[in-house]
Amino acid sequence: MNNMQLTLGAVEARVLGALIEKEITTPEYYPLSLNALANACNQKSNRDPVLHLEEGEVRKALNRLESQSLVRSVGDRRVTKFEHRLQEVFNFYRPEIAVLCELLLRGPQTPGELRARASRMHAFEDLESVHSALRQLAKREPPLVTVLPRQSGAKEARYAHLAGETPPTDPTALPTTAKKDDRQLSASSNRQIETLAEEVARLRSEIADLQSQFAAFRKQFE
Repeated sequence: MNNMQLTLGAVEARVLGALIEKEITTPEYYPLSLNALANACNQKSNRDPVLHLEEGEVRKALNRLESQSLVRSVGDRRVTKFEHRLQEVFNFYRPEIAVLCELLLRGPQTPGELRARASRMHAFEDLESVHSALRQLAKREPPLVTVLPRQSGAKEARYAHLAGETPPTDPTALPTTAKKDDRQLSASSNRQIETLAEEVARLRSEIADLQSQFAAFRKQFE
């Protein structure tokens, strides 16, 4: 089944991404009930854009995902819960599914952004490990990710998933008459600030670990 073509709408991509994320980050609460899944889809952190989905919308997305054998329901008569089947369908390695999950939850991102944001699901040793996962996803048949044309002034190109109903487009391909309004500019600035904050938090965590290791090493000679 690993050569199947995914055709996900925006809500389906969010539902599938939320299921993948929660399986990895909070396995003790997985699979998810309909209510828990709706809350996961609508959470404000690690989502772009932030959505406000009703349970009925989530249920419709689940039905469409079940028809593609990507999700199944489990549990007893009292509470029905849901889990994804991506691992059975594609047999992903952990770096691949972490990257794909982030692309489903936040849309196109650079490798640097993916490394910082996906670290809660997989600890990427360096940027090359992210590129490796992206290459593996791009080699799938059919491909699951693609690189977008580099934006003017950007140091890194962005990558997008190919699981949507329509191919991803790059904002630079829009007509020159199209202008971003103030809210779009604000959202872009907020995402950049969020990315920097996440990178700083990751570096602080690494420094704290090194300090702890050094302190333990010194105690051996005291």
